[in-house]
Amino acid sequence: MELLRGLEGLRPKDRPSVATIGAFDGVHLGHQTVISQLQEQGRKYDLPTTVVTFEPLPREYLAAASAPARLQSFRERFESLASLGVDRLLCLRFDEKLRQMSAEEFADRIFVQGLGVRSLVLGDDFRFGHDREGGFSLMQAIGEREGFATLATETIEIDGERVSSTRLRSALAIGDFATSRACLGRDYEMSGRVIYGRQLGRQIGVPTANIALRRKSVPLSGVFAVTATGGALCDTPAIANVGVRPTVEAGLRPNLEVHVLDGEHALYGERLRVRFLHKLRDEQRFESVDVLKAKIHEDIEGARAYFALGTGH
Repeated sequence: MELLRGLEGLRPKDRPSVATIGAFDGVHLGHQTVISQLQEQGRKYDLPTTVVTFEPLPREYLAAASAPARLQSFRERFESLASLGVDRLLCLRFDEKLRQMSAEEFADRIFVQGLGVRSLVLGDDFRFGHDREGGFSLMQAIGEREGFATLATETIEIDGERVSSTRLRSALAIGDFATSRACLGRDYEMSGRVIYGRQLGRQIGVPTANIALRRKSVPLSGVFAVTATGGALCDTPAIANVGVRPTVEAGLRPNLEVHVLDGEHALYGERLRVRFLHKLRDEQRFESVDVLKAKIHEDIEGARAYFALGTGH
């Protein structure tokens, strides 16, 4: 998949196309339905497919302190969309200039002049333009005037409830991986490069791989049974801690630490993909490192018991 950064990154060869637009955080089944319909339009018009998204996400720019936790980093989002066969990802920087654009100008700059869209697929809840003034009906009217089709995607429901990024975050927050798996069509994953940490895990006999998350907040916290892939690892059973490490550091940014259950592994500099399967407990603050060490060994036994049941996917 080709990455295009900003409208200035567009070239004549990027027009015409079929397109869709949205945050696509999580790339859940609702998003996958949008992409499937986009690909149908690509085949119909024999044109490349373009997904338009934002960085930062609009809610992160407009209200950073109260913005919902990121389900995916930008790289994870890129990789998920690429795996679905999207041809191009156009990433627009969400800033004051973009925020102030009227809906008409937004549509003209991006879809008419920028991408020369022949067909535009929109999620049923997408809003655009200054103060979110534009919606599907306005885009449909602009399409009729400018000569492109505008298609709405249907709402996807599981157990009578709409699949959404909000529902996915709520499930992950309580460790409900059955619901998150149903919403995603896959296990929830986080990935990043292994960096040097404080080496505390190694000092207490439980070496961990510290993974850079590159996001201000994450949708889950606690200790989990996971599998890790990267370097010499391939879906290798492990435990993971996601949180701020209150016993030893009490930091502000979330951290992901992974301990592989068996063997020593050289992982520094490797990119690991961590698949979350089962929540063992919430993150806790312990009175001493010795108490923490004892609890970690309990966690390891709990994870071993989970994998011994054969419930790891």
